[in-house]
Amino acid sequence: MKWRNAVIGFSCFFSVVLAQNPDPRRAKANKLAQEFIVVDTHIDVPYRLQERWEDISQRTEHGEFDFIRARAGGLNAAFMSVYVPAARENNGAKSLADSLVDMVEGFVEKWPAKFALAQSPTDVTSQFDEGKISLCMGMENGSPIEGDLKNLKYFYGRGIRYITLTHGKDNHIGDSSYDTTRTWKGLSPLGKQVVVEMNRLGMMIDISHVSDEVFYQVMEISKAPVIASHSSCRAFTPGWQRNISDDMVRLLAKNGGVVMINFGRSFLNEEFQKKEIKIWEYFAANKLQGSEPEAIAFVKKYWEENPPPQITALDVARHIDHIVKLVGADYVGFGSDFDGVGGSLPSDLKDVSQYPNLLYELLMMGYSEQDIKKICGGNLLRVWGQVEKKAKELQSKKN
Repeated sequence: MKWRNAVIGFSCFFSVVLAQNPDPRRAKANKLAQEFIVVDTHIDVPYRLQERWEDISQRTEHGEFDFIRARAGGLNAAFMSVYVPAARENNGAKSLADSLVDMVEGFVEKWPAKFALAQSPTDVTSQFDEGKISLCMGMENGSPIEGDLKNLKYFYGRGIRYITLTHGKDNHIGDSSYDTTRTWKGLSPLGKQVVVEMNRLGMMIDISHVSDEVFYQVMEISKAPVIASHSSCRAFTPGWQRNISDDMVRLLAKNGGVVMINFGRSFLNEEFQKKEIKIWEYFAANKLQGSEPEAIAFVKKYWEENPPPQITALDVARHIDHIVKLVGADYVGFGSDFDGVGGSLPSDLKDVSQYPNLLYELLMMGYSEQDIKKICGGNLLRVWGQVEKKAKELQSKKN
């Protein structure tokens, strides 16, 4: 396609990179990023723009996603995270989710030549051919369901195609990996119904953020493949439930699902994770948000006194490779958490322009183009299609 050839030469940035790095695999990585559909299942643009608005149709000063950088990096389908903080449980969660969905719809209304809403894998593939960036939507935290299964259908109608069942605290659906309360010892009674109804609607179930008990109960109940939209491998961060264990990876793959690897440094490296948790503990003890001056000053001083290990795209590739060695190349993809980890990212994966750096590391590891194509987006699109297919089967049986 003419647009795809034009995009390959879109950014002079890559010309500089290639001049400095004559390795032909760099050029190949850039080329593959433009030829393959690249899907990222977790980008926190809406919540970021709620706090500070920017025109993402242009190169933005802040944040990690905009049209210019997404096009340069080859990103074709970006799941906009409709993120609802745990504090909004029983506190206007649905209205916040609605406002963020409105925002995503507004992107397409303002810039229809650049963005298009995608509610199915077919939408993504057709919009790829048209040269548009597909904006899909996933809800991070099930609090907006507000105890009413009818809200699942409502949000499906608004374009939500996956729900991360919990976030930082237990909610009315189930228990969180970050919360030690274990309110329900897994899913709540309503939560079990939520899983069934999501299967029926054709909405992907996301087990990122849930407790291990919730994960295993979801796997028992779900009749469709399940995703982890932004989780990495617990083998690299032993004992940290926010990441996914090898046993869980095997079970999720047996179910036909996919693990979308988080690029956040704490998710990738145990040493970094243990150091960064001290920052989170300080914030919690002092009731600080990361954007506050006191928090920024603390973080600067902390890292000066406790230098972090160097984290690069190679670390992300190692997590991908770990999944592949466990279950094969059909069950892993990208769930960066761009705009959601406070900039705590690998040195060469700082924003959506840099996916080629990750593809380069996979090429260096000996991955074939066929497997890279699956990892870039084919695996997620397959799972999404299987979830839709199962929903049609369930709906036809009920009728």
